Amino acid sequence: MENKPVYKRVLIKVSGEALAGKPANGQGRGFGLSQDMLTDVAKHIALIHQMGVEVAIVVGGGNFWRGAQSKSMDRTRADHMGMLATVMNSLALADALEQQDLDVRVQTAIEMRQIAEPYIRNRAIRHLEKGRVVIFGCGTGNPFFTTDTAAALRAVEIDADVILLAKNVDAVYDSDPAKNPDAKRFTELTHDEVLRRDLKVMDSTAASLCRDNGVKIHVFGISDPDNILRAVRGEAVGTLIS
Repeated sequence: MENKPVYKRVLIKVSGEALAGKPANGQGRGFGLSQDMLTDVAKHIALIHQMGVEVAIVVGGGNFWRGAQSKSMDRTRADHMGMLATVMNSLALADALEQQDLDVRVQTAIEMRQIAEPYIRNRAIRHLEKGRVVIFGCGTGNPFFTTDTAAALRAVEIDADVILLAKNVDAVYDSDPAKNPDAKRFTELTHDEVLRRDLKVMDSTAASLCRDNGVKIHVFGISDPDNILRAVRGEAVGTLIS
């Protein structure tokens, strides 16, 4: 297939767990950051940037903290801690991208001017037009909303052609493939099917936002970072939701 992108502007959603890499025993979720994984992801983002694609990124924080899973803590405070986790990931990914000679800006939905720009839509779009990679931290800046919703919101705001959803699972299934060996794998879906069947691609708020604004979602596994390139070239990898 030709080495040409089918998208002009993409928003890549990278899960925090993906940046942790695999735990040593191969079981469960990783914790913290894997420098090898950061470098690998950054190299592939640099490759699609060299193809002329404008790149924005939203990073999750689940490798450090998940507010929704905190049972005893006030949910708002727990979610604020999760937002701070996304900033650590954003700064780490920014550093890895800069080592690939990319010009990067981190923007956060909660102001922390000493380490990042505040999120301003027009400024973010200007950065993209100038060839800079923009990383959005702190989710939406509001508790009770996931970073999936932040990815959907930012994709709509910056007029991205697609959300590239890089996950630890290689596609969308009708059930958890780790628990059900007979889980059905999908190559294409509509937004309505995702919502009607309650497929755990993104949370329902994010999926509805994408449907209502006509934003495509391309789900693929980040364990092989080459999938980022394949998705940008329009190859049949993972699951395309449109």
